[in-house]
Amino acid sequence: MIEIKNLNKKFGKFEVLQNINLSFNKGECIALIGPNGCGKTTLIKAILGMVLPDNGLIEFNEKSVLGEYQYRENIGYMPQIGRYPDTMTIGQIIEMIKQIRNSNQPLDEDLVKAFELKKMFNKQMRTLSGGTTQKVSATLAFLFNPDVLILDEPTAGLDPLASEILKEKIIKEKENGKLILITSHLLSELDDLVTEIIFMQEGKVYFHKKVADLKASTKEDKISKAIAQILKNKGNE
Repeated sequence: MIEIKNLNKKFGKFEVLQNINLSFNKGECIALIGPNGCGKTTLIKAILGMVLPDNGLIEFNEKSVLGEYQYRENIGYMPQIGRYPDTMTIGQIIEMIKQIRNSNQPLDEDLVKAFELKKMFNKQMRTLSGGTTQKVSATLAFLFNPDVLILDEPTAGLDPLASEILKEKIIKEKENGKLILITSHLLSELDDLVTEIIFMQEGKVYFHKKVADLKASTKEDKISKAIAQILKNKGNE
């Protein structure tokens, strides 16, 4: 579904992405993890067309995304920090995005209902807590029923109930055959969600493994412990 081939990106002399080769398929929920500055955000922005790589290729459904924009209609994006006009209300933001997209497809309003956002439709964005802003961002990401969901630190700032609601929604959409990419520093949040792990370090893919293989090779039942063991063993080499 998404193929990344020999992707490179520099900012000045800093090599942010170095020869990235990855393949993402339908029905997978893939965690993109690694330390700050490892290239995760740049890779996501390259997929979204927000950053142009220096060289290499990104394909969406076997077509290059370079110079294209319509493929993005098939992607729902939830940023780590959503930024919205301060004086607009939640209801106005959602209505504005609907009008911009002008989609004839049925809308997915599961999260509008689950987060009970209609009760807050008249609240201005500047008055919202970080967690409520996250709920708006999550709702917009899923709203147009996209084939691909890219979720950047999706549970950050959410209370435990909202976090559980979002995780259940992610699992449901994965089972519906969608491709989901998640970045997260909260590895404990990933155990019930993801099918594959991509670990990046210093602009390179350190490893890309299925979760089942990762746990089997390390004999650990938690993703966080499995990754820690791999990094520890690598450090001892």
